[in-house]
Amino acid sequence: MEQLKLQMRPNATARAQKNATRSNLVVLILLATVIAAFFLLLVLVCNSRNSMRRGKKYGIVIDGGSTGTRIHVFGFELDGGGRPVFDFGKKGLGSMRVSPGLSSYAEDPNRAGGSLVELLEFGKSRVPKEHWGDTEIRLMATAGLRRLELRVQEAILESCRRVLRVSSFQFRDSWASVITGSDEGIYAWVVANHALGSLGGDPRETTGIIELGGASAQVTFVSSEPVPPEFSHTLRFGNVTYNLYSHSLLDFGQNVALESLQKSLFSTDLMAAESLQKGILIDPCTPKGYSLDGKNEYSSAIHAQGNFSECRAAALTLLQKGKERCSYHHCLGSTFMPKLQGKFLATENFFYTSKFFGLGSRAFLSDLTVAGQHFCEEDWSKLKRKYYSFNEEDLLHYCFSSAYIVAFLHDSLGIALDDERIGYANQVGDIPLDWALGAFILQSTTNLEAEHSDWITTVVSDESPTLLSLVVILIILMFTVWSISKCKKPQLKTIYDLEKGRYIVTRINRCS
Repeated sequence: MEQLKLQMRPNATARAQKNATRSNLVVLILLATVIAAFFLLLVLVCNSRNSMRRGKKYGIVIDGGSTGTRIHVFGFELDGGGRPVFDFGKKGLGSMRVSPGLSSYAEDPNRAGGSLVELLEFGKSRVPKEHWGDTEIRLMATAGLRRLELRVQEAILESCRRVLRVSSFQFRDSWASVITGSDEGIYAWVVANHALGSLGGDPRETTGIIELGGASAQVTFVSSEPVPPEFSHTLRFGNVTYNLYSHSLLDFGQNVALESLQKSLFSTDLMAAESLQKGILIDPCTPKGYSLDGKNEYSSAIHAQGNFSECRAAALTLLQKGKERCSYHHCLGSTFMPKLQGKFLATENFFYTSKFFGLGSRAFLSDLTVAGQHFCEEDWSKLKRKYYSFNEEDLLHYCFSSAYIVAFLHDSLGIALDDERIGYANQVGDIPLDWALGAFILQSTTNLEAEHSDWITTVVSDESPTLLSLVVILIILMFTVWSISKCKKPQLKTIYDLEKGRYIVTRINRCS
C-alpha cells in the first residue's frame, strides 16, 4: 500500500501557537484585573469602616486614690491614619472627685460601689447617650488599696464591679483592678512626656517623673545604667523603645509618712538630743503654740516646737529606714535607686507645697528650705492670721511637707539644692499631669494599633453584608474567568481531508 504523507500548511502550527499564547495573555490580564478590582473594593470597604470610626469617641478612667476617687471622661478623635488625637483641655477632658477614697471602706466593702454612683452620673452627663454602649470604663485603684489585704481589696473591687456592670458603659470585670505602683509611675511618665512633646522621640530627651502622693511616692525615668529586673520596664511607643526605671515607694507618701512620724515620736532614734536631755518629747514638725491636747493618745506628753532642721532629720530617718538591708550602692531606704539622669518634674504634693510657699515652677530646693524654716519656726497664732483662708488641719502639715520634700529630694535622692534640672508642676500647658491620662493614652493607642495591624483579620471576620457581597462577587468573577479561559484556549487536532487528500491541522473550540 502506498504510504500516506502528512501534509500541513507551513505556518499553521506557528499561527495556532501564537493565537494560543495571545489567548493565555488575555486570560492572565483579565484575572489580574479581577484580583486588583477585588482588593480595590476591599480597601474601599476598609476606608469606609475607618471613616465610620472617625468622629468623636470617648473613654473613662476612674482613679481610685488613697484620699478620694476621681473620674476622668476623655473625648478624642482619630486622624486620617486612624491615630488618636487627644484633647486634654476643658473640651476634651472632664473630671470629678468624691471623698473619701475606696480604702476607707475596708470595714464595710459592700458600700464601696455606692461611692461611684455620683461619678457615673457625671460621666453620663459628659458622654452623649448614643455613645454610652461603646465607651470603655475602667477602674484603677492605687496605693490606698495596695496597702490592704488581698481579700479586702477584692471585696471592695467586687462591690464596684456590681455597679459598673449596670452603668450602661462598656465594662469587663478585669477592667476594675489594683494597679502596681510601677504602672502608676509609668503612666505618669507617659502623660508628662506627651505634654512636653517628647513621647515617641529620643529617650535621652525625655523627662523623668517624681510623684509624691498621699500613700506612696513614684520615681520613673529613662536610665542608661544596668537596672535589676524587678525595677526595669520596657515601654514601646510608636517605633521607639524606652528602658525605664520605675518603682513605687509604698508608705512613703506624704500623709502616710506623717502618720508614721507621729507614731514614732516616742522612738529615741527620732528624738532630738535636746529633748532627751530635758526628758520631754518634742514634735519638731508642728509650729509652736499649736495645742496637741486630745489629738491622739500621746498628745498630752508631746510639745509642739517647730524646728525645720530637726523635722528634716526625723523625715530622713523615716526615708532611710531599712537601708542596711539594701545590697546596692544607691538606695532609698531598702530600695534600689539608680543615679538620677536627665530632667525631672516633681508632681502632686511636691507641687502643692511649692505653690503654697509662692515658689515658681523652677524654684531651687534651697528656696523651699528657707521658706520651710520660716514657716516651721513661726508661732501658730501668727500663721493662722496670715493664712486665715486655709483649713487649720491642712495648714498645719506644711511644716512637715517642706522638711519631708527636702529630705526626700536632696538628702535621699541627691538632687542639689541649686539643681536646675528639676521643676515643680501639676500641669503642662492645658494638660494635667495625672497618671490616669497616661493610662488612657497607652490603652487607646494600643487598642488602635492592634486594630490596624490586624485589619485583614478584622475585615475577614466581619459579618457585614458588604463583605459577604464582596466574597460572592469574587467567586463569580473567578468562575467566569475560569470558564472564559476554557473557551479561549484552543485545542489543536490533526485530521485527514478526504477532498484534498492530505492531513491538516485545525483548532477546536471546546465551548462550542
